[in-house]
Amino acid sequence: MNGKLIFLLALALCGSVLLANAQNTKPVMKFASKTHDFGTFKEELGKQVYSFEFMNEGKQPIIINQVRSSCGCTSPSWTKKPVAPGQKGFIKATFDPKNRPGIFNKSITITANTNPAITILRIKGKVIPREKTIADLYPRMMNGLRLKNNHLSLTKVKNTEVKEGAVEVYNDSNEEVSIAFKRMPAHLQIKMVPEKLAPKQKGKIIALYDGAKKNDWGFVVDYMDILVNQKHKPGQRLTVSANIVEDFARLTDAEKKVAPKVEFNEKVFDFGELTQGQHAEHVFMMKNNGASDLIIRKTKASCGCTAIAPQTKIVKAGEATEIKVVFNSRGKRGRQNKLITVITNDPLHSSVQLRVRGNVVMPKS
Repeated sequence: MNGKLIFLLALALCGSVLLANAQNTKPVMKFASKTHDFGTFKEELGKQVYSFEFMNEGKQPIIINQVRSSCGCTSPSWTKKPVAPGQKGFIKATFDPKNRPGIFNKSITITANTNPAITILRIKGKVIPREKTIADLYPRMMNGLRLKNNHLSLTKVKNTEVKEGAVEVYNDSNEEVSIAFKRMPAHLQIKMVPEKLAPKQKGKIIALYDGAKKNDWGFVVDYMDILVNQKHKPGQRLTVSANIVEDFARLTDAEKKVAPKVEFNEKVFDFGELTQGQHAEHVFMMKNNGASDLIIRKTKASCGCTAIAPQTKIVKAGEATEIKVVFNSRGKRGRQNKLITVITNDPLHSSVQLRVRGNVVMPKS
């Protein structure tokens, strides 16, 4: 064994010893237990608190840098000052059971100048759900009338169908209640069943949505003000949303064989970096690989900052067209990720999403 090799081995051994000594000099956080079981308790008892105490068994003060919980339902607090050798500190965990029935098992991660640097504590237990009140079951209050929800989502609605949806309601007042709506669109019929609710009576608001009369495509929303006993107050509004899709089930096998087929050469445009206020332009190429006309039903951006300009609405079989997209970074900063939805009469891919992304930086002063 030559001298150089012996020297390197000695150096490595020396380094290992120094590292071990450094680790041994770090403070040690000693807990009696790293797990606390709250057991079974009722939700109405409210927040549960437990303080984990620890002893500094090292030779240097313990400095806690960060304490994080695995859930927003758990709020930790801790000793902020350095904990001297031989002294005690604490990590206090507060668990909020509100609207969290059932078994829970949450972790609390401590980062400190200790050996080891990371310590994990756990709290667990079981929450018995409280009995729901009328206010819990019908949280939306409108002048004595309570609604389970003021948003009625009809999900998919075919452009050939009339679809029904309903919202449960409850009269929480001491008088009879009737309702009416302002700005009712032609494609919607809405009524309450029964037409008049007696005090403490349950009912439903029933909506009939006519997809053909809507004459639109994709995700659409309607807002209607609700009049309770002919009175309207701010916030008394019903929102009805739907995703209007084409009824391709009506196509015959022969029609399906010659149906249009949409294809994009790319679906993502990354503009890199823009200074706030600048524009980024891009052209997506769309081709019709089918045997009949491809019709662009609708183009829609997820943000008003993105403008879309299709070159044409009808693309012949075998031909291609351009869809120009312009992103305006005014008022934006940081990472941007905008979606463009293109809806066509392609029965296999009627809705295609394109993406424009990049980073917007502030102008240099």
